[in-house]
Amino acid sequence: MNDALESQPGPAPTPAAQVSVVVIAFNDAVHVAEAVRSALAQGDAVAEVIAVDDASTDGTGAALDALARSEPRVRVLHRGENSGGCGSPRNDGLRAAAGRYVMFLDSDDVLPSGAVPALLAAAQRHGAPVAAGACVRRELPARRDVPWQPALYREAAVYDTPEAAPQLVRDTLCVNKLYARDFLTGHAIAFPEGRYHYEDFVFTARVLAAGPKIVTVPDTVYVWHVRRAAAQQSISLDRKDVANWRQRLEAHRTVLRILGDAGRKALTQAAATKFLDHDLRMYVRELHTRSADYRAEWWRLTRDHLAGFEDAEVAAAQAPARWLARVVLASPAPRDLDRLTQLAARPGRLLPPYATDPDGAPVWSAELPEVRLDGLAAGDAADEDVPGLDASPLLPVAVDADPVLGAARGLLRLRVHDLYGRLAAAGPVSVDIALHRRRDDRPGPVHTATLTPTADGTAWTATVALDLAPLTKLPGSRPSEPEPWDVTARLTCADGTAIGVGLRAVGAGLRRHVLPSRRQLVLLAQPYSTTGGALALRVASGPRSVWRIAARRLRH
Repeated sequence: MNDALESQPGPAPTPAAQVSVVVIAFNDAVHVAEAVRSALAQGDAVAEVIAVDDASTDGTGAALDALARSEPRVRVLHRGENSGGCGSPRNDGLRAAAGRYVMFLDSDDVLPSGAVPALLAAAQRHGAPVAAGACVRRELPARRDVPWQPALYREAAVYDTPEAAPQLVRDTLCVNKLYARDFLTGHAIAFPEGRYHYEDFVFTARVLAAGPKIVTVPDTVYVWHVRRAAAQQSISLDRKDVANWRQRLEAHRTVLRILGDAGRKALTQAAATKFLDHDLRMYVRELHTRSADYRAEWWRLTRDHLAGFEDAEVAAAQAPARWLARVVLASPAPRDLDRLTQLAARPGRLLPPYATDPDGAPVWSAELPEVRLDGLAAGDAADEDVPGLDASPLLPVAVDADPVLGAARGLLRLRVHDLYGRLAAAGPVSVDIALHRRRDDRPGPVHTATLTPTADGTAWTATVALDLAPLTKLPGSRPSEPEPWDVTARLTCADGTAIGVGLRAVGAGLRRHVLPSRRQLVLLAQPYSTTGGALALRVASGPRSVWRIAARRLRH
């Protein structure tokens, strides 16, 4: 490991100042000052901010040194050689920390106001060496906040051991937590050194394996900035190379080994289930966009990894995830990618055909009858829970949506597929189509239509009239800029059941349309399919929007 050159130490901590915040940075001169200032703004609770420059070449180190000259609580460590990962610089900062507690912060993220005091107060009140709080993923530049693992942080809680709440393994982040420094050093807990991706998976597993008391607070304590348009993607976003999946699998195997060696059986099983529900589903959702070579290698790696899972661990996963795992295990080569992609979406959509085995039980297909779709037979309960959808039960119902835009008031042709008789038994009667502006989740108008059963009884159809013009008049609208809108559906059934479903984008209407509008003269609308296959819309209005699109085409 390379030695770090430390700047002059800051002042001795006062009794109230007990937290060291470790900020790591590599070639991030644009954002690092904001991160450091967000830590300093936490008030007297922060004794010091230790900024570790991982041998940057863009002026990051100089920017940190300038901050240290004006702020006595900032100390800067300069690494002589880039580590290739996040673990080594975090370990440097941990070793240099003088505070009783330590937190970690990445250079392109921020701590919201009150984060450190909230965690520190909870840790001290309950004598817990680990305190954790809510994190949001903020999509930039839209500033759309998406909660991270919200179910874990809906209310304050105290767990005497992690095994009292095995679901804690789902939060693999290290940055939304406060740690007692003597707890980490006493158990020799550190990050993997060097070029190790997903190092926070391993660090979190080591923390949980030590069995600390953990306190959680509902306060938002970390803002994770997601910059999808950045030239250099973060590790979690840069999934185009199959090496990323290989690294994730290695980290997960290490997590299972750490928890297993510590005798934490409940946590080990929960970590395996989390892999299926989150990691596997996320990568399957993108599999159809990858090259044939990527798919073949991904499939081989995944089958090898899943072969080590116990049947009970697979069965404990949510319905779409366990079915996905069983399809991969049952087939030696990639197959049924469109169906797998749709099923991996949130909410999942199971496309036809709907095959059964000789006993009439739902199975994946006639070619893979060994893959049972448990939970879909009549009398079975749907077991997926997607927060935020007003739907119970939530079944993987498939709804095809074919947009037909010929005027500002366009049409959406829907076909709702039955699902092994489950939907027919409920008796669908109507559908509500809702639009939500993606950057802030602001709702738009809701459109309702009656569902009509097809002659063969296997589906229902409806035509929904969409008035798109009001979308550009909502508060906060940017009329001349194409604005993404998500489209969701809610089925109402005769027995009172309401089912929230996603829409599968189909048809020839997935292209840009220039529509006449009495209020805005012209309306620009583009229905499109998301990575997961769901229908979405981009809408803009006014002649300026048309000119902007034309100018972009000319530049390209």
